[in-house]
Amino acid sequence: MPKMKTNSAASKRVRRTGTGKLMAAGSAMRHNLEHKSARQRRALKADEVLPTPQTKKLNRLLGAR
Repeated sequence: MPKMKTNSAASKRVRRTGTGKLMAAGSAMRHNLEHKSARQRRALKADEVLPTPQTKKLNRLLGAR
């Protein structure tokens, strides 16, 4: 049986931590940044841990478990 291919779109958007959690960059940092406060931009810059339901779906796309 051939190997399963990972979904390349999902692998470009998500990274796995050492403990197995998935992290992704948040939204709202592409444009209209001049209207956002510096505090809001700093907060949006940080990556966020994805919730468990999304993690289960993305693990399937990434070919893990």
